[in-house]
Amino acid sequence: MAASETGLWCVVPAAGRGRRFDADRPKQHIGIAGKSLLTWTLERLAAHPRIAGFVVVLAADDPLAHARIGIFGKPALTVIGGAERADSVLAGLRGLPDTVADAAFVLVHDAARPCVRHADIDALIDRGMPAGGGLLAAPVRDTLKRADANGFVLETEPREARWRAMTPQMFRRAELTAALESARRDGVIVSDEAMAMERAAFKPLLVECSDDNIKVTTPADYFLVEYFLLRDSKSKDGK
Repeated sequence: MAASETGLWCVVPAAGRGRRFDADRPKQHIGIAGKSLLTWTLERLAAHPRIAGFVVVLAADDPLAHARIGIFGKPALTVIGGAERADSVLAGLRGLPDTVADAAFVLVHDAARPCVRHADIDALIDRGMPAGGGLLAAPVRDTLKRADANGFVLETEPREARWRAMTPQMFRRAELTAALESARRDGVIVSDEAMAMERAAFKPLLVECSDDNIKVTTPADYFLVEYFLLRDSKSKDGK
């Protein structure tokens, strides 16, 4: 049965502290136009017809950790995350309902990426499934410099064939679980799900997406995301 008929579940890691953002609360709970960043992200995902539900991964002391959440009539389960992103994603995968088969594809999406476009999610599903899994990404367009410890340029890096990894990333539930467990056993901290799959000898497909699928990491990102969200709420271009 097609993914559009059954729907995909999405793991949303939101247990981080956002130390680089330098706010008085975890960045996923900062407000933008009357709603938290996490709410914006979940609503954007829930409005997609091919997403069936969520597992939101939260810190143990998060006020939402034991709350019942429902977004646009779609279920949103909550579980407790770990110290690293990979630990939280693994907890989310384990918290999926039993109805999500081991061979089913599952999306993983950053809580701090509220501007992902529905057309890009469709492209990931349509192209990533036949490839065995993939991720949204954007080609590097700026010139890259390698620096020394003091900030001086060592050399210019080639930008050809270089991509910026984004989310959602999409893999089969059991395969991603095994890849993350393997990295943990080997003491390797993976920065995203694709890295874990690469270690397990998979070759995830890069699916180009819009550059406005940015992640809120710094205060400058916040203002840019605010602009995109308000723009999309008026024009519906993000949907």
